[in-house]
Amino acid sequence: MRIGVFYFPVDYGINIVELATELEARGFDSLYVPEHTHIPTSRRTPFPGGGELPKRYSHTHDPFVALSFAAAATKKLILGTGICLIPERDPIVTAKAVASLDQLSGGRFVFGIGGGWNVEEMENHGAEYKTRFKLMRERMLAMKAIWTEEQAAYHGDMESFDPVWSWPKPAQKPHPPILLGGETDYTLRRVVEYCDGWFPRPQRGWDIRHERDRLKKMADQHGRNFAELFISVFRAPAEAAALTDYREAGIQEALLEIPDRSRDEILKVLDGYAPLLK
Repeated sequence: MRIGVFYFPVDYGINIVELATELEARGFDSLYVPEHTHIPTSRRTPFPGGGELPKRYSHTHDPFVALSFAAAATKKLILGTGICLIPERDPIVTAKAVASLDQLSGGRFVFGIGGGWNVEEMENHGAEYKTRFKLMRERMLAMKAIWTEEQAAYHGDMESFDPVWSWPKPAQKPHPPILLGGETDYTLRRVVEYCDGWFPRPQRGWDIRHERDRLKKMADQHGRNFAELFISVFRAPAEAAALTDYREAGIQEALLEIPDRSRDEILKVLDGYAPLLK
């Protein structure tokens, strides 16, 4: 099982290059970064975690720029979005960013995706909350066409373009792994329809084997080979017993949280996590 981390790549925290090199030096397997293009000041949409929205949400670097710097500074570290907000992104531009990063990193990119929660944020991109998942599906299918076809076209209800040429193609074939965040049955249906894996967050009272079996049941019902699906647990417990349980349950990756602290404090957190890699 891979053990990695996720970190909001903020402009006031540890430099992403230093974080990536320190992770690789300590033997961590992966680094994922979340995305928010901006945060509307209206704050009409409440923070799902409750209370005030943390500062880091409005201070993040672009994920593809940040991960490109991390890729250039490392050799083995897996690099991913955790998550990329697809309803807020043009699919042609995003497909090129994904393919470019995957090729330049030597096939080390993982495409974690999601629909998002901030209504005002997505509205500023011309997306609507109630149709965001339909838009996400069509944009992902469009990107798959761009990555895998010499002359790609897509025509859906919400996304449409005639044949285009677009290179580079991703280093990984047919494309980088696509992991979908979320915990509902609707999420699981989307995973087995057009993704390569699941990116859940542990919930209170969560049993990892039960959750794994939920995905397997959904895959079986829809004719998808469960063995082809990857499970990466976002914000996994930083506890040896829990990680051992994940590993024994066949979970492929666990991501530990890097807190929103100073550079020196973050390096201490990495040192504290290091025994969990053994």
